[in-house]
Amino acid sequence: MKNGMEVLLERRSIRKYKPDQITQEELKAVIDAARYAPTARNRQPGLIIAVQDKETIAELSCINAEIWDKSSDPFYGAPTILLVLVKADVPTGVCDGSLMLGNMMNAAYALGLGSCWINRIKETFEREDGKALLKKWGVEGEYIGVGSCILGYADCQHPTAPERTSQVIFV
Repeated sequence: MKNGMEVLLERRSIRKYKPDQITQEELKAVIDAARYAPTARNRQPGLIIAVQDKETIAELSCINAEIWDKSSDPFYGAPTILLVLVKADVPTGVCDGSLMLGNMMNAAYALGLGSCWINRIKETFEREDGKALLKKWGVEGEYIGVGSCILGYADCQHPTAPERTSQVIFV
């Protein structure tokens, strides 16, 4: 397993996956990393929905692609999708959910998995078909979609990092 700084500096988004499903141990480890992400006032407002069913992934892909106005698969063929939603009444929920997603992607890389953050999850679960999925899955209460983390075994070379452009000011 890679050390913390290697993970933080080397992890990249993967957009091409092998069809092989990840192991349950890998899935549990990535989910545990998300569950231990810091949250404001330790509210832990996150809800993680692990999707590995091909039909459900196809349905989510169609919804997401429609929102994105694209015809290609926005999940890039990944065999696992982790949806992150947060309780709507928590003011810091989106920030907390974002940290969960960051932990997922870093844990995935540490385990040798590919990952990528996919947007449009907020819009997915604002739609009637998205709300119907939540109801079907037994999700009760008001939630806001933050993002999704796709997971799988990369079917491509690990991308190199582009030059960093973030500005830093030391005072």
